[in-house]
Amino acid sequence: MVPPDRCFGSTKIAYFVVTAISSLWVVACSAPRRTVIAVIPQTDGTMLWQPAHVGAETAVRGSGLSIYWNAPAREDDVEAQIDLVERAIDRRVAGLVLVPDQALSLISPVRRSLAHGIQVVIIGSPLPIPAGNNLSYILNDDVAAGHMAAQRLDVLLHGRGTVAVLGIDPDFMGIMIRERSFEEYLAQHDPGIHVVDREMGSFNFPQQQQIAQTTLRSHRDLGAIVALMSPSVDGALAALASMHVRQSVKVIGFDVSGWPLFDRNLNLDCVIQENTRLMGQKAVEIIEAARQHRPVPTQVILPPVMITRRSSDAAEVRWMFSQDWTLGRSKWSAQQ
Repeated sequence: MVPPDRCFGSTKIAYFVVTAISSLWVVACSAPRRTVIAVIPQTDGTMLWQPAHVGAETAVRGSGLSIYWNAPAREDDVEAQIDLVERAIDRRVAGLVLVPDQALSLISPVRRSLAHGIQVVIIGSPLPIPAGNNLSYILNDDVAAGHMAAQRLDVLLHGRGTVAVLGIDPDFMGIMIRERSFEEYLAQHDPGIHVVDREMGSFNFPQQQQIAQTTLRSHRDLGAIVALMSPSVDGALAALASMHVRQSVKVIGFDVSGWPLFDRNLNLDCVIQENTRLMGQKAVEIIEAARQHRPVPTQVILPPVMITRRSSDAAEVRWMFSQDWTLGRSKWSAQQ
């Protein structure tokens, strides 16, 4: 038989344990929930969209807000991105910053986000949904980007020659805008420069390289290539290297996913890059302003930056590509 004093001691210990656990539960349950903004780019681990993470983290520093960053493993994994948006809605995030992988497929998830009262900011390329009612856009000035490419081509070809346009993708309105702007500018200002080939783009690098090789074989006198998306840039440069094509064929690229390696790619003339770091920062600032019931813009247009061999080491370019991971990451948890 257990002595009464020992029984009382065990009971007392159990009482204190239960009380302590109850107190911890009360503290945990009464702790304020962290306000989370979900940022979901096209993919993770590239120098095109990682700077947007830095921009978002910079915007929330000291504000009490938290960034949840997640993305599909591939740019063309639309289903994975839709799933991430749905999970963000279910977790009742305060805001959603989205870089759509595909325009039409993301319409329904975005509308569902808006129906749940979530402030949504689309960055990069627009969706066919009008701005307003908790939806804002922060976009690259793709009209200006197309003009920049045409003006640069005029300098390279001295107003006369042929060019191929690679990477045309109807799934991205921004790409279509820059392509149309490019050709309209040439027609108005450089009638001596002719577009002799237009090829579709995708996120399949081997396919883009093969398309570039076929284009180069079909047009032996080609003066330049304008590649409207990152895989097309990489594919064109790889095709030129593998075919030992003369260095006079220059590549004007858009939105590269890594640092422009001009020394290793002599055919690369320039890159016209979206300022994704500033996009991420301004997107979070819009969401915070909306939470404080302050007026927010429905659309912000940011100018692209042309990067050349001479400007690749400029402070502005290094700032754009910054990936300062000391800012940290924020993961989903019960406390969030």
